[in-house]
Amino acid sequence: MNILSKILSFIFVATMLLSCDKSDNDTVELRDYQEQYITDLANIEEYMKTHYMTVVSNPGQPDDMDVIFTKIPEGGSQVSVWDQTDYPVQTREISVDHGDSEVSYKIYFLKLREGSGKKPCNVDNVFAGYRGEYIYKETTTVDNVTTTEVLGKQFEENKNSQTKFLLYGGVIRGWSEIFPQFRTGTYSENPDGTISHNDFGAGVMFLPSGLAYFGTSKSTIPSYSPLIFTIKLFELERTDQDGDGIPSYLEDLNGDGYMYLLKKGVSNIDNTDEADEKDGNYIPDFLDADDDGDGYLTSYEIKNLSATPIYTYPFDEIPTCGTSGNGKKRHLDKTCHN
Repeated sequence: MNILSKILSFIFVATMLLSCDKSDNDTVELRDYQEQYITDLANIEEYMKTHYMTVVSNPGQPDDMDVIFTKIPEGGSQVSVWDQTDYPVQTREISVDHGDSEVSYKIYFLKLREGSGKKPCNVDNVFAGYRGEYIYKETTTVDNVTTTEVLGKQFEENKNSQTKFLLYGGVIRGWSEIFPQFRTGTYSENPDGTISHNDFGAGVMFLPSGLAYFGTSKSTIPSYSPLIFTIKLFELERTDQDGDGIPSYLEDLNGDGYMYLLKKGVSNIDNTDEADEKDGNYIPDFLDADDDGDGYLTSYEIKNLSATPIYTYPFDEIPTCGTSGNGKKRHLDKTCHN
């Protein structure tokens, strides 16, 4: 077969594959986000009420703060995840715009240990270990008696403490909402070159499918699956999304650990320049190269131009406008700039 024939053959096969994909996708109609969330929440709560947990405490070892979930047998006296008090069940509630609908989600999570170090914000990078399980319903019939159980099945595990995850746009939404609730720990190098981690943040999150993969099946995870993640936060890496020289976590103006690019027309608490509307959006400082909207780049305003050589001020040393300004750092005050 000559080269032209091979090319034509390849184009034909590729076209057929694309056509099949398009046809398959066109026949699939996504479920309603709100209705699916109600189903997911019910399954998550039933799982938490019908399973108990065993926590492994083994400081300095890879299995420290591992969690094992086990179905409570009929007549069993084990205390469920829902009712146990060693690690009180906590919730985080958020509203998510899915385009055609907006859903108010409740995320259940457990703090096995908060951690002793730095706290990430939801746009940082984290070095973390995890184990993932999906929740599903299983129906069985024995002696004409049909029963339905809510169970969990592990789909993945990663114990490598050097694995980096991007909380802003690189992971599912549930991760970026829960990791800021934890802190990093400490670590030391052993004589054999391995690293021991201690006092790191560890916990469990129970995620509705709308904060995970929703209608998309992912590897062995069925579509519309609520997920359980047991997580360990070993270390973090600060980011600078807009490249203005100020780490994004320092542009979290209300210090709550969460920053978002909000939907059109919604005022953003992490935006300095309230008059800076672009296409109806208030751009938060961590995505805005000109935080105060004065026409001067933030990266320019935080430089010490009188020094030789010129350098960028550390954040704590960025000057204000003094008596002529309002006490804000000069990159946040549109009346003050170099």
